[in-house]
Amino acid sequence: MNIYVQALRLPFLTGSLMPVLAGGALAYWAEKTGDLLLLGLTLLGVGSLHLGANLINDYFDAQGSDPLNLKITPFSGGSRVIQNQQFSAHTIKIMALAFFGLAIAAGLILIYLGRPLVAVLGLLGLLGGYYYSAQPLQLMSRGLGELDIFLVFGPLITWGTYYVMVGKLKTVAFMAGIPFGFLIAAVIWINQFPDFEADRQVGKYHLVAQLGLAASRWVYAGLMLGPFVFLLFLVEVYWLPDLLFAALLPLPLAVRAIRRLWRHYQTYEEIIPAQALTILTHFLFGLTMTTALLYAVWFR
Repeated sequence: MNIYVQALRLPFLTGSLMPVLAGGALAYWAEKTGDLLLLGLTLLGVGSLHLGANLINDYFDAQGSDPLNLKITPFSGGSRVIQNQQFSAHTIKIMALAFFGLAIAAGLILIYLGRPLVAVLGLLGLLGGYYYSAQPLQLMSRGLGELDIFLVFGPLITWGTYYVMVGKLKTVAFMAGIPFGFLIAAVIWINQFPDFEADRQVGKYHLVAQLGLAASRWVYAGLMLGPFVFLLFLVEVYWLPDLLFAALLPLPLAVRAIRRLWRHYQTYEEIIPAQALTILTHFLFGLTMTTALLYAVWFR
């Protein structure tokens, strides 16, 4: 079972599920609607797309940078199940397609239940997850992967979840996903530091490879701090409850991660704690934002 957890990179699943929960909580706060069946199908569909994207990324990286990458961390360098001969590349590809199929099935059920735009939103998520890694686009190698991840794992999820829950596309739901976009992009960004040399050797020119490690620290700092600044925008412009400022709780963790990367950006072993803090910041931000929105409903 641990092999499957490793292959799927299950701990990263919070990167997609937390925005779903936040989008659901926003719908509950704004429209007083909370259909658990719809939410469950959304979690299933989004989670399956995420797992499929993880697997297809391993499949294509096994033909590219992963065999050359000697700087492996618990958070970067791929799952290594292909390199360790625990699964064949073909098996990983079949598993990826199976999860994409499961996501499509969940989407079809939602369409049947009266949410036709899931066809468009789900397709955008599928294409974004697949072509992040896959040829001929392979966005991760063209300096477009970070923007792709920002949109697909941020505003697209909260926007889509809100639509599923209430049947309406609202700008506020798109905007509520932007902090998640910042943070998931930060996860991808810091994970590219250990992969820097191997990626450049195979022509994988993501933005960190293009900017260089020293300059990329500034972008990482902006990605980590951006969500906390954006909270003010959500409260003041879109009139979300003041309780949303509870999501400032993980700010000290974000600062610690920035300081760690700033000092140790050239030593991949030393940035592992910063990688962990980045993921934890994302998780706690989503948890506190979701809880704050639910609390605002229950006690207003």
